[in-house]
Amino acid sequence: MPVPVRKAIFPVGGLGTRFLPATKSMPKEMLPVVDKPLIQYAVEEARAAGIEEFIFVTGRGKSAIEDHFDHAFELQSMLNERSKKDALKVVEATIPAAGQFSYTRQQEPLGLGHAVWCARNFVGMEPVAVLLADDLILNGQGCLKQMVDAYNKVGGNMVAAMEVSREETQSYGVITPGEVNDRLIEVRGLVEKPKPEEAPSNYAIIGRYILQPKVFEDLARFEKGAGGEIQLTDAMARQLGLQPFNGFLFEGHRFDCGNKAGFLEANIAYALDRPDMADAVRSFLKNYA
Repeated sequence: MPVPVRKAIFPVGGLGTRFLPATKSMPKEMLPVVDKPLIQYAVEEARAAGIEEFIFVTGRGKSAIEDHFDHAFELQSMLNERSKKDALKVVEATIPAAGQFSYTRQQEPLGLGHAVWCARNFVGMEPVAVLLADDLILNGQGCLKQMVDAYNKVGGNMVAAMEVSREETQSYGVITPGEVNDRLIEVRGLVEKPKPEEAPSNYAIIGRYILQPKVFEDLARFEKGAGGEIQLTDAMARQLGLQPFNGFLFEGHRFDCGNKAGFLEANIAYALDRPDMADAVRSFLKNYA
């Protein structure tokens, strides 16, 4: 039986320049999809997968994330006094148990691999999940829960994967596949943002990972890859052959909330998925057909 996945890393140090000026004074992870910030969706997904400890790798100007997952005494008191019980429950649901959330800073923007490395002391010698809040996945069960269920059978390292067009491969880490068994893809190689004509497949890695602790040794080399950054993909590639390594074709629709069109699409899709909003949204969308 593999060692259970109890901890998760949330790299939230990015500047969100594609969403300026909205992100000038607000973390991009706090941008709302309907009525929840992106980071809350990621935390809820991790909770549903059985995660017990949550590690946020932040940067300057990210204090709003800490505040979001903390008591808001004046607000809670006001809601209680005015008997707004439903709203109070919504606020209280964002507050973790004492000691569940930890924060550390990525002091330089050196890439995703470096951000994950910054959390090493919180992880220790356990497997860890990594969730990128920009990748929002609409599915009742949750992407990470699907991955954890599969991981509990096969162990090792695992990445979420989806099929993309050949032209899109240059925007992703891409899997060199071996045997494909239902939703599991044997990973024989990883390439970060290849040219479309050089991509080994159209299986793209998206922002959900389950990693064994040895990856921190490789990240500690601080070797720069694509874009002059310390790439998580490169460190994972060096794990090949040491233990099982699989891609997991998850069920659900993924939205790239790191770009404006994907973010707007996510808002519409999540609103349509809600019984209290679906009819109204369908009605006004007719005005823009």
